[in-house]
Amino acid sequence: MQVIELRDGFGIDKLQLTERPDPEPGPGQVLLKMRAACLNYRDLLMVRGHYNPRQPLPLIPLSDGVGVVEACGPGVRGLVQGQRVCPIFAQGWLDGPPDRSLGRSTLGGPLDGTLCEQMLVDADSVVPVPDFLSDVEAATLPCAAVTAWNALVDQGGLTAGQSVLIQGSGGVSVFALQFARLLGARIIATSSSDAKLERLRAMGAVETINYKSQPEWGELVRKLGGVDLVVEVGGAGTLAQSLRAVRPGGRIALIGVLSGAAQPLNILPILMTGVRIQGIFVGSKAVFVRMMRAIEHHRLRPVVDAIHPFHTAPQALESLATGQHFGKICLRH
Repeated sequence: MQVIELRDGFGIDKLQLTERPDPEPGPGQVLLKMRAACLNYRDLLMVRGHYNPRQPLPLIPLSDGVGVVEACGPGVRGLVQGQRVCPIFAQGWLDGPPDRSLGRSTLGGPLDGTLCEQMLVDADSVVPVPDFLSDVEAATLPCAAVTAWNALVDQGGLTAGQSVLIQGSGGVSVFALQFARLLGARIIATSSSDAKLERLRAMGAVETINYKSQPEWGELVRKLGGVDLVVEVGGAGTLAQSLRAVRPGGRIALIGVLSGAAQPLNILPILMTGVRIQGIFVGSKAVFVRMMRAIEHHRLRPVVDAIHPFHTAPQALESLATGQHFGKICLRH
């Protein structure tokens, strides 16, 4: 089978199209013929060697994908040949809170990921995909969508009539907007692009703020009444503004590090207003299944910005690095 992998070091220019032996499923495993894959910012960090410089090579990158069950190993029940499924991000995290071992079981590093023609995974670690979703739409779900759902619903407890702030127009943020609208929440969105803000308004944001022209956007959100929940994808560089934007007793779902992972921070606002900051590490299979039920019931369609052929994965990662996308960037096999 063909794979795209890092062999001789880190960097987008180090990705190579190579051959590996066709895998065969063992007990409790399924063999997937991959249909599509999807990019996340984590994948870019992993390929560049920034996420884990000690990651053993060779490595097949990417965490998100969808495939068709090609063969089942002994003991597999509940899955059939030809069924479309998504592998979950943290293989083996079926339910409950995360533990320290999960970092050793994630696809796209340290485990081989979805940038391959065929893939072996445990049968317990896949989620069936509804028929109305295309392959590339389904491929967007395991990381960004599950993260957004976990941040809003399982951990965030967002309910109808509450308010949420989303940052930017990447995969997690766009999914968060879609889920928040589905839940009946009031949505405020930020971006550096007026064109993207217009698209976010069309999708349901009632207030939008250009954070380039309004660098103190947290204070502006406070004047608008504040929000119950902030979907914080920026990290250390935007957390201080998020603390201004959130209402007393509100929640900040800390997800990304787009603006950095370390910076001095005044923690008094957290103490004085009872704000809860919750780290979000994607989610378990149980979270994925609950989210998928909602997606199927409401027939929610993921937003796909661009679709690239499988062999152009390096160019797709370069496109992701520019930050110009709206929603998700995918690869079709």
